[in-house]
Amino acid sequence: MNITQHTDYALRVLIYLGACPERRATIKEISDRFEISRSHLMKIVNRLVTDGFVHGLRGKGGGIRLNRPPAEICVGEVVRRMEPGFDLVDCFQNESSCLLSSGCRLKKALRDALEAFLGSLDAVTLADLLVNPPHLRAQLSIPVLVETVRHQA
Repeated sequence: MNITQHTDYALRVLIYLGACPERRATIKEISDRFEISRSHLMKIVNRLVTDGFVHGLRGKGGGIRLNRPPAEICVGEVVRRMEPGFDLVDCFQNESSCLLSSGCRLKKALRDALEAFLGSLDAVTLADLLVNPPHLRAQLSIPVLVETVRHQA
């Protein structure tokens, strides 16, 4: 089983955002940190926004953050959304592409394997991947949100 780079990057974005829930992150910040092109990352983030995983705010002070709590984001769901044509063999979609399709048992075995793979990912949430946020923040060099407190004279 192999997920695409697109899905890998989507999961990285979600982990990054989950590690800094108190602030919005920018596309530039994430693209610089993971060394991903901004235009490619923008496509991924747009998809995450469309699918309801991420909320984006444009303009000054804008950025992106999780749209749901990490415990409500299932890794299996993310993979399914990011990999809509996640088929192991061509005959999953096109019956006529193989001479063996009418009596083939391999197709069912591969479909069962794919469902088992995705089923195991369904048991993992983003919260499960964020077990030690301070360590994760340090690893990812995530800037700490510093709020300015105004003192009245």
